[in-house]
Parts: sequence; C-alpha cells; structure tokens
Amino acid sequence: MAEAAASGMGATAEGVRQRLMAMVERGALKPGERLGAERDLAAQLGVSRSTLRQALGSLEASGIVRRVPGRSGGTFIAPGKVDRDLSRIVGVPTLLRDQGFTAGSRVVSVAVMPAGPEAAGALGLDANDFVVDLVRIRLADGSPISLEHARFPANLVPGLPERDLSGSIYELIDNAYGLRPDTATETMEVVGAAPLEASILGVEVGSPLLSITRTTQDASGRLFEFSRDLFRSDRTRISVRVQGAPSSESAQLRGRRVELVPPLD
Repeated sequence: MAEAAASGMGATAEGVRQRLMAMVERGALKPGERLGAERDLAAQLGVSRSTLRQALGSLEASGIVRRVPGRSGGTFIAPGKVDRDLSRIVGVPTLLRDQGFTAGSRVVSVAVMPAGPEAAGALGLDANDFVVDLVRIRLADGSPISLEHARFPANLVPGLPERDLSGSIYELIDNAYGLRPDTATETMEVVGAAPLEASILGVEVGSPLLSITRTTQDASGRLFEFSRDLFRSDRTRISVRVQGAPSSESAQLRGRRVELVPPLD
C-alpha cells in the first residue's frame, strides 16, 4: 500500500472510501479478507484514524465492509451481493452461476401434505388437496443466501419427494414433468428475521430480510408453484429491467408482474 500511502496525504474520508472501493473492484481486496488494525491501516493509507473511521463507516453503510467487534473481530470485506433480477424467471442456481458464484442447496424438509388455505388460494386448489411442501437453504459460495419454501400441486409432480432436490427445481420439473415457467407474479416486502430464520441464515434476530412471494404458471396456464423466499438483505440486490411502451407512460414487464410492498410500521 505504499502508493496508497503516498497518495493519501491530506486525503478526505470520501477519497479514502473511493480508494478502498477501487481496491475491492480490481480484486486487490477480496470478499472475506480481514483488513489490518485501524492504526496500521491508517498509516498504510497515510491518513488519520478519524478519517479512516469515517471512510469505513460509509463503506459499512453501503455493505462493502462489515465490522465485527471483539478480540477475534475486525473489519472484513463483505461477500459480494447477488443480483436478484426480477425481470427473469430462473432458479437460484442459474442466477448464482450467471454471476460467478458457486451455487449449493441443503434440503431442510420435504413432505406431501394438505395445501391449506394460503397455498390453495394461490394455486387454485381446495384446502384439502395435496401439495409437495419443500423447504431448502440456498447457498452462494458455501454461505446461506436464502431460505426457500415452495409448494407444488402433488398431482402435477408425482414422486417429486423421492428425486434429487439439491439442484434447480425448475430444471427438474421441466425435465421430469414438462412444467416450464412462463409467467410469474411476485410480491416483495421487507420483514424481520424470526429466531429460527436468523439461525439458519446466519444473521441477527430482527435483521431485515427480503421476502419474495411467487406464484408461477406454465404456458398453458397451469399454476404449479407457490413459494416464499427469504433473502439476506445484506447479500442481495434487487433489479428490474423494464421496457417503456412508446404510446404510453406505463412500463411493462414481459412475463412477470412485480408488486413492491412497503414494510409495516
């Protein structure tokens, strides 16, 4: 960091933030890497500790670094964020692979059970009709990124619980049952992590999670998936691509309707 120190004389907190960001972007500082002690880092950058703290505070607020208290703590480069593109209907493994992450899954539970009122309403079933109820933890580079709870009409996916459920569920049901997602309706809101969810995802109780509820149908109009995914908000970024209609001020999403729901007070 000799060059950084030389260029840091008289630097502002914003200048230090930009230099550290540049180091992250070019790979000189990698996700999970622990930065040195504040005293050493300030000396390496050629700035005061107060200036360094301001820069680190700004980077922490934007999710670039995370600071862990205690003797074994310190300042770490945060893992990269997953771009959750709501303009595409793809499974999480494909989403992760396309962004350079290693995708993984852990099956928490799978069972055949009555749909219940909520899933029945979403899937056009009677409450006593059976669904395959699947709960999985999705991993990005070995770390939990989301908790997925999906339900599928049991008559459309016979034998699904006996299959390998560690990969893309969309690829599996397309190949095995001819069910391919054509349109989806998604509702997104911010919720606080309950104790069990926090333990599974490795966050503090009450930490904000992105809750995405989805109903999916194939090209023939068959409703075949009702799911609710909880994504770590510190590891996920939401994006939507829209195309404006020339003759209208409204914008449309092809194949998907997205509703953003503000958090409750």
